Amino acid sequence: MQVGICKVRLHLPGNQSLKEKRRVLKSIITRIRNKYEVSISEVDDQDLWQIATLGIVCTTNSTSQTNEVLSKALEFLHNSQFEVEVIDCEREIISF
Repeated sequence: MQVGICKVRLHLPGNQSLKEKRRVLKSIITRIRNKYEVSISEVDDQDLWQIATLGIVCTTNSTSQTNEVLSKALEFLHNSQFEVEVIDCEREIISF
């Protein structure tokens, strides 16, 4: 079993409130969760308007499949219609 962990830091330049940030993140989280069958949530920077940190986790049978799932989720963030910029991304794959 392979567990892929990805921590993604985002800049949301258009946000003017925490309410607006939550609306954008809810949409992003729902779409990624449904499209790639991963676990995803906001894990840090909850009190900042224009910065968000998301944690994405998936489990698969192979390292290559784990890399593919995480890469596609990140690609979705880069190419989505949401006004977000990926500031930083850390990835780790753990074998059990």
